Amino acid sequence: MLDQEEAGSVRTLLSTKSPADLAISDLAFHSIGIILYQKKSPRLFTDFVRDILGEGGIAIIGLVPEDMNRIEEVAQTSGLDFDDSYQYVVAEKYDLTLVSFDAHFDSTERKRIVPADVK
Repeated sequence: MLDQEEAGSVRTLLSTKSPADLAISDLAFHSIGIILYQKKSPRLFTDFVRDILGEGGIAIIGLVPEDMNRIEEVAQTSGLDFDDSYQYVVAEKYDLTLVSFDAHFDSTERKRIVPADVK
């Protein structure tokens, strides 16, 4: 969350929803690690793993090589870049709601909601 503008709504979401009701893609998980290490904050990543993904925590889900064609299809039909297409296909494959601040998903069939709108 790194004290970004919408950190409060993310904190609220994570503190009010059961971890069993949430999932994070493997791409998003690793991206958080990359960002925190680039910011010279490896301890924050360790804390994130413990607090969010620890025992009984949020599931990490991903795609297999057979899903890569679908990423390409989504990118071509929606104009999403690779990482957004990957997130979209994960949500599609596991029939999940996309929770994101990224407005690029608004033009897709699945759309997205922001953390504050999660019920």
